[in-house]
Amino acid sequence: MLSREQAIAMLRLQSGMNAKVDPNWVAAKYPYLRAVVIEGAEAIEHHGWKWWKHQSKDLPQLQMELIDIWHFLLSQILLNHYGNEDKALVSLLELLEQARRQTDIEFDNRHYIPNSLDLVAKLELLIALAAARRIDLSIFEAIMADCEMDWTALYCQYVGKNVLNFFRQDNGYKQGHYLKVWHGREDNEYLVEVMAQLDASDPDYADKLYSALQHHYPA
Repeated sequence: MLSREQAIAMLRLQSGMNAKVDPNWVAAKYPYLRAVVIEGAEAIEHHGWKWWKHQSKDLPQLQMELIDIWHFLLSQILLNHYGNEDKALVSLLELLEQARRQTDIEFDNRHYIPNSLDLVAKLELLIALAAARRIDLSIFEAIMADCEMDWTALYCQYVGKNVLNFFRQDNGYKQGHYLKVWHGREDNEYLVEVMAQLDASDPDYADKLYSALQHHYPA
């Protein structure tokens, strides 16, 4: 289960990233759940759904889509509380507790049991709920399990992607002088390496990750 400290860290990072994209993101009221719909459809593509041709599930890409979906779910939770991270935290923890107790999902006058659905059907239900402007973490958690992820793995990948995005921006990514290759290796490779060396349960995990990237970045 996601810890309170991890939830706090992710909400803080998401709020910061939203502000970096647009300082007036709360007033802009971007359609974050629409983005969940699109990312969910992309996840179905990475799984494969076409019965008239051979397709193979691309697990790493599915996991990447889940990370993107989580960005937008967090953004919507924050937006629901006008960017207030403390209130968003209460809401997120309540949604997580509800998901832990919940055994079925009522939608469109039907009841769905997440664990009885295959992965594509789970993704379809996630899309339908997002299109109806609903956040239900029980279906998201069921999708995570099918994609071989737990909350710790999600947290690590989410924080890693956010921290790297911040690091890139802080080192001239938008201006075009950021170095993506460090000493013959891409920055993503360094990210994976330093993530493996740190404790994800550390409250200062994100800050230590950023510092480790700064240490490796060419002067």
